Amino acid sequence: MWKKTSCLIFVAFLLFISCQKSETPPIQQYSIEQFMNTVSIGGSSFSPDEKTILFSSNQTGIYNAYTLPVQGGEPTPLTNSTEDAIFALSFFPHDNRILYGSDKGGNEITHIYLRNEDGTVKDLTPDEKAKAGFYGWSFDEKSLFFGSNKRDPRFMDIYEMDIETFTPQMVYQNDEGYELGSISRDKRYFAFIKPITTSNVDMYLYDREIEETKHLSPHEGDVNYSPQTFSTDSKSLYYTTDEDSEFTYLKRYDIESGQSETIEQANWDIFYSYFSRNGKYRVVGINEDAQTVIKVYDMATNQPISLPEMPGGNITSINISKSEQLMAFYFNGSRSPNNLYVYNFSTSDYTKLTDTMNPEIDPEDLIEAEVVRYPSFDGLEIPAIYYKPHIKPGDKVPALVKVHGGPGGQARIGYNPTVQYLVNHGYAVIDVNNRGSSGYGKTFYKMDDQKHGDVDLDDCVWAKKYLIATGYVDENKIGIIGGSYGGYMVLAALTFRPEEFALGVDLFGISNWVRTLESIPPWWESFKEALYAEMGNPETDLEKLRAKSPLFHAENIVRPLMVLQGANDPRVLKVESDEIVEAVKKNGVPVEYIVFDDEGHGFVIKKNQIEGYSAVLAFLDKYLKAEGGN
Repeated sequence: MWKKTSCLIFVAFLLFISCQKSETPPIQQYSIEQFMNTVSIGGSSFSPDEKTILFSSNQTGIYNAYTLPVQGGEPTPLTNSTEDAIFALSFFPHDNRILYGSDKGGNEITHIYLRNEDGTVKDLTPDEKAKAGFYGWSFDEKSLFFGSNKRDPRFMDIYEMDIETFTPQMVYQNDEGYELGSISRDKRYFAFIKPITTSNVDMYLYDREIEETKHLSPHEGDVNYSPQTFSTDSKSLYYTTDEDSEFTYLKRYDIESGQSETIEQANWDIFYSYFSRNGKYRVVGINEDAQTVIKVYDMATNQPISLPEMPGGNITSINISKSEQLMAFYFNGSRSPNNLYVYNFSTSDYTKLTDTMNPEIDPEDLIEAEVVRYPSFDGLEIPAIYYKPHIKPGDKVPALVKVHGGPGGQARIGYNPTVQYLVNHGYAVIDVNNRGSSGYGKTFYKMDDQKHGDVDLDDCVWAKKYLIATGYVDENKIGIIGGSYGGYMVLAALTFRPEEFALGVDLFGISNWVRTLESIPPWWESFKEALYAEMGNPETDLEKLRAKSPLFHAENIVRPLMVLQGANDPRVLKVESDEIVEAVKKNGVPVEYIVFDDEGHGFVIKKNQIEGYSAVLAFLDKYLKAEGGN
């Protein structure tokens, strides 16, 4: 009897061990090279015969223009830049020439280029110091519209260029600092916005026929207005607004009567809407809890059509062909990088055209992001995106609080190779949507105005409590990481809450608000006053800006710091990083600094991404994982 019982216990033990192993299979760790060998793609434009699609890809290590057959096949490169990123814009309306945009080393002085079918290239906006932006083709397909600041570096004038002669003609001189929202199909109307503050934006309608501008949005208080598209008959304007609402919704303005009506509302922001070429379909994008939800309405029935059911991610970036028979779209999820698809409206069939994930990476080894919420210091609920690494029972892991850019950006669910790389190497990551983030209503959005580096920073500090409460995060091994405004938050955390985080990783973050606001790129002029209203005016709020600038308080920094910077960054100048690095070195604190000579605000060249993020992991492993932080 004893032997039988012992045997049964032994068998049960083996089964228990077997189950434990099946529940926690070994996870393969991948190098940064393997993560970056996942191809990044974007954009879509159908050829006139709708047999191929134009898109951008960094397959070679830098973005270039490619085409793919809509039936599937291998991509064909159209450009072969090895220095400056090229972003495909559009096929020409009646032939296989293309337009693409490119700047020099990330300086954001973008030009528009024509690539002929024989491969020759012409710069259509050759003014060396002028920035240009493609606005789209005229409905008659005889010309294109673009913006340029060659007349006045502060403002984007509107030009129309005949595609027979490629001679540009200014059709609107922008002396008011307007930003273009939409152009009517008959070319008579331009719809503009003008930011007053980041939470208060006016809308205007310019009538080219009578050369008059009408203010469409007289209002009191903070209200956002944003023109989306004109109706196909050019008689009405569709726009989004948060008037009398926490979230933006879609309205239609009748130009003749001056009356508006509500078209669509949701419990989240409707952040864009547009029509297919002939108005058969209307596309709506909804920002639903940090994910994109798209609806495509059949205008004959005003009912949404059934889109492909694809679990594990979201359909984004819909582009409907001229014939309205085909639809290009992207699919993206936490463990699924952008892939391009084509959908046939007649058959409801869809074809996957790309497979961008590096085949060496098993998606099962990656992490499905989760939307979480936690209370902050004043009880306010803070949304965040959480990545829990694969953890052995009983283990404690290091963690990172990640802060998005902006101010006013949003952490969203989608494939992020750098986050997955860090999580794959054992770090928990919480991507915080601190107060002031977009997507959660206008009250939440305004909560950090003139309080930056204070209440929003406390939201990030309180993310630590969420991490610690999991029971598997080591409270002494929590760092903070972020880029742009998020980089500022990293520096602010180490400066103004010096004991809270074990270290910081700052990617091109602001260290001196006075200089940053004084050196705003000239083409941001229309937005400058709105930014001043949110952050502070360097002429009138000098002491407040100095008080929230880490550079002037760098003696407080006692934790290890890593800084990455692009030399050509026009938004956060390299001197911002130079000076904070030198100041922190005087404290005897470990500081590592990497500058990329061929990058701007953000890193788009694959070799730089590999160098930068492998160095970040090495820094984290040395000062967070190994040493134990505090």
